[in-house]
Amino acid sequence: MSRTEIKPYSGPAGGWGSLKSVEGILLKQERIMTGNATLLKQNKPDGYSCVSCAWAKPDDPLPFEYCENGAKATAWEITRKRVPLSFFQRHTLTELRGWSDHDLEAQGRLLHPMRLDHAKDRWVPVSWEDAFREIGAELRAMDPKSTVFYASGRASLETSYMWGLFARLYGHNNLPDSSNMCHESTSVGLPEAIGAPVGTVLLEDFEKTDLIFSFGQNVGSNSPRMLHPLQEAAKRDVPIITFNPLKERGLERFTNPQSPVEMLTGSETRISTQYHQVRAGGDIAAILGICKAMIAGDDAAMASGGRPWLDHAFIALHTHGFDSFAATARDADWEELERRSGLTRKAMEAVAEVYSRSEAAIGIYGMGLTQHRSGVENVRMLINLLLLRGNIGKPGAGVLPVRGHSNVQGQRTVGITEKPELVPMDHLGEQYGFEPPRETGMNTVEACEAIIAGRVKAFLGLGGNFIRAVPETVAMEAAWPGIRLTVQVATKLNRNHLINGEVAFLLPCLGRIEVDTQASGPQAVTCEDTTTKIHGSHGLVPPAGPDLLSEPAIVAGLAKATLPPNPRVPWDEWVADYNRIRDAIEATYPDIFRDFNKRVFDGGFHRPLPARQRDWKTETGKANFVIPSSLNADKDTGTDLEKPDALQLITIRSNDQFNTTIYGYEDRFRGVSGTRMVLFMNREDAARLGLRDGATVALSTAVEDNLSRRVEGFRVVHHDIPKGCCAAYYPECNPLIPLWHHAERSKVPAAKSVPVHVHAMAPAP
Repeated sequence: MSRTEIKPYSGPAGGWGSLKSVEGILLKQERIMTGNATLLKQNKPDGYSCVSCAWAKPDDPLPFEYCENGAKATAWEITRKRVPLSFFQRHTLTELRGWSDHDLEAQGRLLHPMRLDHAKDRWVPVSWEDAFREIGAELRAMDPKSTVFYASGRASLETSYMWGLFARLYGHNNLPDSSNMCHESTSVGLPEAIGAPVGTVLLEDFEKTDLIFSFGQNVGSNSPRMLHPLQEAAKRDVPIITFNPLKERGLERFTNPQSPVEMLTGSETRISTQYHQVRAGGDIAAILGICKAMIAGDDAAMASGGRPWLDHAFIALHTHGFDSFAATARDADWEELERRSGLTRKAMEAVAEVYSRSEAAIGIYGMGLTQHRSGVENVRMLINLLLLRGNIGKPGAGVLPVRGHSNVQGQRTVGITEKPELVPMDHLGEQYGFEPPRETGMNTVEACEAIIAGRVKAFLGLGGNFIRAVPETVAMEAAWPGIRLTVQVATKLNRNHLINGEVAFLLPCLGRIEVDTQASGPQAVTCEDTTTKIHGSHGLVPPAGPDLLSEPAIVAGLAKATLPPNPRVPWDEWVADYNRIRDAIEATYPDIFRDFNKRVFDGGFHRPLPARQRDWKTETGKANFVIPSSLNADKDTGTDLEKPDALQLITIRSNDQFNTTIYGYEDRFRGVSGTRMVLFMNREDAARLGLRDGATVALSTAVEDNLSRRVEGFRVVHHDIPKGCCAAYYPECNPLIPLWHHAERSKVPAAKSVPVHVHAMAPAP
């Protein structure tokens, strides 16, 4: 970690800072020459899909079709750094638990399958054959329903399909995944509203839209390649209206690193035309205020014979529940809407005025909407806003949830879900000759609850850093050693590999960017991006080591060691030729994956989107308005934004991380260097609490549930953030999030509005 320095950043997103950051990480990972050559194939038809975010891959890619964070993810995976057996001979797990997340992963690629030796407190080598045999023996001795098969959002469609099938052949639907922690609110809210669990926007819609809404999505750090279509829209004078508590540079100004003219002249593009710093948890009130203004404007227009503000023909033909929603909006009190949203009536009416003139609007959102107690209602409210002017099912319009992990949406498409009703179980049973389990499995929160209660006997992790990503970190780490069997499939060392069960294995796998050679030759895999387009991905660089297996080979090895032989499940044939896995996926999901092998490597294809054709697969047969149950997004914690003794904590990412992976200690856009232990506070809140800029503080969760949650050592940084709110980095703040503090019905951890107390501390010596 370098020297801590905090100073304002005046530059744009992108620009020379982005280029410097990319070259810096390639240099650190000893890939300055080969890394740049590899990046030229990122997100290209004959190359590989980015291992970072799920943003869309264009049909006509740019010469450099990657962003700063995507380049960091590639450098992180293809690093020349390795973790030899001697590393584990030198370091006990107890010692390594004192290392930072960054330092653990920075050691490089794992090379050998390992078994935990508790007596030595070390990982020791084991053969693949012995690892599979011992894991299989443990699983055969257990009740399948006491086991959890977790999947991170980076596994390919092929691996994900095999993983879900393995779990169901074994006898359970306990398949929590990354979606449970981010966009499950989308997966619950959108089907109820429009009959589809995914967005309706394609990349081409950005060329046809005349208005863009952005809610709770930090494009500059989380999906920077989206800045290209946003910049193009901005240059066409398309209004971009942003709602986000923090001012994020990527939503303000952008210099395109792909443009020599912009780089040489330092020219910038303004992104947002309006930027509204909504309070944490204030989105329902803000959207309802805009809807109220829209309906009032329409009422006045109808009375005077003027231009309608609403699309009455669409509402009558395609929606259900408008009259009740409109009555609720008309009755809403402006003073209460202002208090809850943190926005003025004038600001909300200004948004409505612009929206009333739009013919095709896109609604973009991220976890700033989904990770709240009201996460599902937040999503439904955005749909309400879009339905007012018929902005679902026409060119240039629609809803766009921005997914995180590169295939987190795709793995759901092929069966990674705890909900049996989302999987063609009858078809699966007929295809493979077994009776699939019909009982609803455990999602992430439920799996954590079961682990803490001692009910989980085995946890198998297909990638990820589960124990670091989930809430209630302290209780989870305390309970984890009580699990009988823990198995982690990974490319690099992380915190979850240092907290283990009674019997534990660490299984290193090939990365997506590496050449995967099987019996039939080099293999390719597939992924689904956030616009529902399914792409092929080809490995390019040599494997990090000779002992690594591919993810499909590892899943097949585990399944064969655990399950009785089944001639209908050709595990070995699938590993030998991934085309056979894709044939099996097509057989299970023929409507989605027709001619899978042919189409995916011929430019890719979009999965069917009935809502784009205004075919509403809902209970009413129409798109549904919803009436919000409350304007208080966190009504059950006993706190309120105006209470002087508590602030609402928003967990955020830096632009030097992707989820739990920490690439470094730079958050360039927020002016933070050399540390992650900072607390961004409104100046007035800090003054009210007697905290100067630079003060050292601790945070504790401001709820009464007989548990103490506290994290110490934050440095106060005065920041442009609404009063009553503060922000700090994830996953450092996860110990402050109660496990029960999750979105209603979707159970997504409510990490964007956590009530906390701030305590002054003496600075470290």
